[in-house]
Amino acid sequence: MNSTWRILVVDDEVAMRESLAAWLREDGYVVDGAASGREAVEMARATPYDIYFLDLKMPPGIGGIETMIEIRKLQPEATVVIITAYATVDTAINALKEGAQEYMVKPCNPEEISLFVKRTIEVKNLQRENQYLRQKLTRHYTFQDIISKNAAMHAIFDLIKEVASQRSTVLIQGASGTGKELVARALHEAGGRAARPFVGVSCAALAETLLESELFGHEKGAFTGATARKRGKFEVAGGGSIFLDEIGDISPKLQMDLLRVLQERRFFRLGGTEEIPMEARIIAATNRNLQEAVEKGDFREDLFYRLNVINIRLPSLCDRREDIPLLVNHFIERLAVEAGKQVRDVSKPALKLLMDHDWPGNVRELENTIERAIVTARGETLDVADFDFLAQAPRGGAKWNAPDGMSLAEIEKHAVESVLDRTGGNIKLAAEILGVDRSTLYAMVRRHNIPR
Repeated sequence: MNSTWRILVVDDEVAMRESLAAWLREDGYVVDGAASGREAVEMARATPYDIYFLDLKMPPGIGGIETMIEIRKLQPEATVVIITAYATVDTAINALKEGAQEYMVKPCNPEEISLFVKRTIEVKNLQRENQYLRQKLTRHYTFQDIISKNAAMHAIFDLIKEVASQRSTVLIQGASGTGKELVARALHEAGGRAARPFVGVSCAALAETLLESELFGHEKGAFTGATARKRGKFEVAGGGSIFLDEIGDISPKLQMDLLRVLQERRFFRLGGTEEIPMEARIIAATNRNLQEAVEKGDFREDLFYRLNVINIRLPSLCDRREDIPLLVNHFIERLAVEAGKQVRDVSKPALKLLMDHDWPGNVRELENTIERAIVTARGETLDVADFDFLAQAPRGGAKWNAPDGMSLAEIEKHAVESVLDRTGGNIKLAAEILGVDRSTLYAMVRRHNIPR
């Protein structure tokens, strides 16, 4: 029914305001009137209207454009129509540029206004229905902030529910950007530890000595610069969960220290003599193949088995392409609001482009792609042109052959140096290009002694 739609007519001329309001009421809409821009803003603050008709010039006080800008801050989704008896090309362009959906010249044709309102409401109804269906679909396929309708992911959801309240150590394995931290948080939130701390530590982002202090804490005077006692992450986590990200990059010494903590459930602060109980559940994650690292002697076998009590292996995005439309809609709804853009949807050709992409950076790369497209978008629907930057990434082409005698480590070092050089040492951008976490890239830089 039309009575569910609210319209505000704003005009300093009583006759114009009342006649337009009366016409729209005859069409069945709920219509209010305001005599000034300031009054309109106050009414908009108290009542959300669906459509605003604003007179361009309303002396004294603020005019139609300024009123529209203020209303848009309160109600970004509202439709605004600027009406004026002083029509010029410049004022029309300015009104549309500032966000007006329509520009009408007095005296207004009532039938044209009725037709415009009818069409606007039809579009709004479709948008509401689409939003409702998307939200319903998203809720149906959402578990603890993870969105998926992939069978392998739903098996992981079931496993999380089964083990969430247990104390057993969990090892999450998967490529960069697959959502390992989200799964770790889901494990924490779904169990009896949800009300206690969730503490995350990036093991690849810190040097050995710093990471040791970060995990175990230290006493005053334990080393140069230790001017006071500091509680470590194991202690801060208490009876909650501690998430050790990129566990595959820790040093042999820390591997031994962590093994001792897992075996004895106790530890000492650096420089301390007091034994502290470790009550937190350990959740570890890595994008490395730890089985291969064990075989090569890079990772302790006994630590691997201590960590790998419950194993969760996350599929790459290319193995769950059916999730891409769900994720795209989710990212658009969230990121458009954060960017202050009126982006609501993605076209079918653009969605096909996204479905066909390889996504070496997985869900994180998809999220970054949608964010970039929204920031530069010119319309309410993301189209193929908004993703032109994806084509700039080299795909296929001439085959590259490694020079004779170059080891895998040397190839990795060369790739990292090359990308860091291209990005001027920008770690965030370089990590996105390489399709790895920033913590992983930091570890590569340290491993190969690459100057930044």
